[in-house]
Amino acid sequence: MAIRKALVCGAGGFIGSHMVKRLRAEGYWVRGADLKQTEYSPSEANDFVIADLRLRESWEAILDEGIDEVYQFAADMGGAGYIFTGENDAHVMHNSAMINLNAADFAARRKVRRIFYSSSACMYPAYNQEDPNNPKCAEETAYPAAPDSEYGWEKLFSERLYLAFARNFGLDVRIARFHNIFGPEGTWQGGKEKAPAALMRKVAEQADGGQIEIWGDGLQTRSFLYIDECIEAVRRLMESSFQGPVNIGSEEMVTINQMAEMIMKIAAKKLAIKHIQGPTGVRGRNSDNKLPRKELEWEPGQSLFDGLSKTYPWIHGQMQAASKKIPEVTAGAR
Repeated sequence: MAIRKALVCGAGGFIGSHMVKRLRAEGYWVRGADLKQTEYSPSEANDFVIADLRLRESWEAILDEGIDEVYQFAADMGGAGYIFTGENDAHVMHNSAMINLNAADFAARRKVRRIFYSSSACMYPAYNQEDPNNPKCAEETAYPAAPDSEYGWEKLFSERLYLAFARNFGLDVRIARFHNIFGPEGTWQGGKEKAPAALMRKVAEQADGGQIEIWGDGLQTRSFLYIDECIEAVRRLMESSFQGPVNIGSEEMVTINQMAEMIMKIAAKKLAIKHIQGPTGVRGRNSDNKLPRKELEWEPGQSLFDGLSKTYPWIHGQMQAASKKIPEVTAGAR
């Protein structure tokens, strides 16, 4: 049996690097492509190419006709502090749209067997996510469209782009809408981290009895999915005959305050919470998993607490390692 070959776009990032590991474990030959190498551990890709995926010449180099499957995770994205301030909207839309325009075009030209596109729950209408206790995020609620951010609008555009290539050029696509994926080897500082990592960092920074800050009143609701669960769902989708779009997320909805309390319990700390002004996104969001249960026979197998318990020690370890690094001495310093 011939070895299957895969191209993972965004392989230097969080989800992409985990997908590389999974595919290699399944016996694939994997090429990774990204603007940067993996940050926290060496990539397990057979071939890793530093490439700007906004450029057509990059795709000419990385996507040859021997590639069977493409996993498209590359995007200009981050947490609420990056997505919802409005300061990065043009970059987010332009960069991600250019990547996806190239991915769809070259995948069709090179006649890849199948391509996966990672969309986001951010494409769901804001008007269905105003009640924190009853958000509506079933796949069929996507229209009339009204995402709460330009990031969401780009994700929705790119979904339609891939589906148009499927109709017009026979491109075999699979589309999933991710709901807040987290876990080890994800961004945990610098402004692009998402809520779980940001809260774990804040808790780890404080001594028992200290205080952490949370944007808004902390009553906004979300669900969060551990990385291993996400990778399993994507693989099931790629091996299925179902095109999607389909939600990949957890139905365990919590407030941000509740998640902070979980992290404090894991860290064995009691901290005060100070609520401050900051970007919060929609009031409530939760994955509706009826469709993935039906089409993929998939649903998460572990609780949010379990996933946080696996991730907190990793972030704590990263912080300890960073604190021990010797600062570089600049020329002329005394």
